[in-house]
Amino acid sequence: MLRHLICLGLLAAALPAFADTAAKQPFTVERSWEIQRLGTPTISPDGSRIVAPVTRFVMAEDRGYTDLWLWNADGSGERRFTTHTSNEGGAVFSPDGKHIAFVAQREDDKAPQLYVMPIDGGEATRLTTLATGVQSPKWIGDGSRLAFVSRVFTDLPLAEQGKRLEERSTSKMTARVFEGSVTAWDQYLDEREFHVFAVPAVGGEVQALTQPTGLSLPRGSVMGTDALFALSPDGTELAFVADSDPAPNRSNLDVFTVAIGGAEANNLTADNPANDGSPAYSPDGRYLSYSQQRIKGFYADRMRLMLRERRSGDTRELYPDFDRSISGALWADNSRRLYASIDDAGTERVYELPLQGAPRALTGVESIGSLALSKSGRLVGLRQTFIEPPTLVSIDTRRGSTTKLSTINDALLAATDFGTYESVTYTGANGAEIQMWVNYPPGFDKTKKYPFFMLIHGGPHNAITNGMAFRWNAQVFGSWGYVTAWPNFHGSSGFGQDFADSINPNWADKPYEDVIKAAEWFAQQPWIDTERMVAGGGSYGGYLTSLILGREHPFRALVAHAAVYNLYTQYAADFATEMPRFGGFWEEANREMIEKTSPHYHAANFKTPTLVVHGQNDLRVPVNHGVELYQTLLMKGVPTRYVYYPNENHWVLKPQNSVFWYQQVKRWFEEHGGLGE
Repeated sequence: MLRHLICLGLLAAALPAFADTAAKQPFTVERSWEIQRLGTPTISPDGSRIVAPVTRFVMAEDRGYTDLWLWNADGSGERRFTTHTSNEGGAVFSPDGKHIAFVAQREDDKAPQLYVMPIDGGEATRLTTLATGVQSPKWIGDGSRLAFVSRVFTDLPLAEQGKRLEERSTSKMTARVFEGSVTAWDQYLDEREFHVFAVPAVGGEVQALTQPTGLSLPRGSVMGTDALFALSPDGTELAFVADSDPAPNRSNLDVFTVAIGGAEANNLTADNPANDGSPAYSPDGRYLSYSQQRIKGFYADRMRLMLRERRSGDTRELYPDFDRSISGALWADNSRRLYASIDDAGTERVYELPLQGAPRALTGVESIGSLALSKSGRLVGLRQTFIEPPTLVSIDTRRGSTTKLSTINDALLAATDFGTYESVTYTGANGAEIQMWVNYPPGFDKTKKYPFFMLIHGGPHNAITNGMAFRWNAQVFGSWGYVTAWPNFHGSSGFGQDFADSINPNWADKPYEDVIKAAEWFAQQPWIDTERMVAGGGSYGGYLTSLILGREHPFRALVAHAAVYNLYTQYAADFATEMPRFGGFWEEANREMIEKTSPHYHAANFKTPTLVVHGQNDLRVPVNHGVELYQTLLMKGVPTRYVYYPNENHWVLKPQNSVFWYQQVKRWFEEHGGLGE
């Protein structure tokens, strides 16, 4: 039985007044690329001003341009802060609020460098000229220096890094030798390591902070290093995350501390065999908080918020009975509480986390993340829903209400014909309640019949939350006339530890049953045309789509993007260097499980028309999976088509490639019964 949780045309109050319906334009994929996309904000110490990166895309050039924008926290204005043709990011206010440090690659920079610019105007000053580039800047102590991360060859001084990079780029001998991890997401790893450095705020000699310890930030951190280190308020100590296990087929991320300028690192979490991370100092310097997992090898294990009293070393877990993951928590100015955005039952909610007491949800229906907190106590973040792109808001830390600050997309949104959406629950595998987001096309009328698109999320431990995804956008599919559903099946994050771990090591059966039961419910609705039901997903969603392909299902056509098709060959993926949690495929019990759950073992049952999509640079799910699935469908005589991107990775990120992706998916459904009367 279905229970409706929230019926939403929701954002009438949150969005600007809509134009007349007749004047609105459909939310096509082309229109989605007209939205200017806000990145993580930073706020001045006094809470008066906010800076965030804003990216606008130029379709004709097939690229985006990112500038820093400045907002007054009282809502009185917004303006572009940087106007250079280079892209800027990583902005952070100086402790006195008078300067902003940021990363950009300008003029003759061979890699992104660290710049500082006065908040009230003036020229930017370049502080670094490193051939290996700069990322994740943070001010140290009183603001006389900045810390940053660079990925360097540890056997060379900084001045000689560029020479080796140049030699490698021009050498006729291109072989590389590996003794550990080979790839990460879309990159082949060389011997370089991520290290923290410091530089004076007026420029000068760069000082190595982590290299003297013999430890580095995790080598595979190509997706970002911001959360991997923190600096004490007095500027005397650095906390950082490093792998303490030297074995090439294991890892154990621990939190270390080292005195600034020192060489002896102290492992604070040596007694925990699983991963620790996200260190953060309290403003009064008394505490160091960090996140901790307990199950080795399970990336979706609950992240517990740990609190260490620095002087005594006493450490305790905050909220041991709180069944949600907490990471990236921000300290309040009085050092008595923290704030975090938490994946909570299909929504990213802001929680207040007192040192004494229980977690308290501040926000509700809309998702709010990318938080920033000033020393004065002002909290800001990015709010979004399925019909509102990330929007800068201030957050009342007592009542949880939000006030919109950014208006850069208002005119476009007001002239766009969005549909509506709602959250529902239905009964899935083992009688469990499954939360699901349903998006309806504009002008939805229950007296008519609509095609249905079942969207299958990836992960598998990454729930779909109430937010505007730009790759698989339900409202774009709605502009084609579809009703869509995102079920948060067994294994999804945000519904507790047991629910997330309920599909291990059997990735297949419960999520498959949850998806089929959702489809059965929709098939009973008078406004769904059961002859026009389709499904698709990417990554794990592509895996589950390929699994559905070999089992009973009601779908006329499928889309398998970056699909894990063969669980044996997935051992070549970027995360497969380490010994898996449940052991290797060569063990008898695992062989039986793979034969049951790997889609390629069930190719005899393939008969549904399937569009296969893959990118050459995908090292998370290597491209052979797409080729294997496509060639198998060809050999079986099943209608198929292979969309191959030589310059995309696990996702389709380039504007023109994205438009083509949507066009191909729509065309596939038109040809195979998903669209049309």
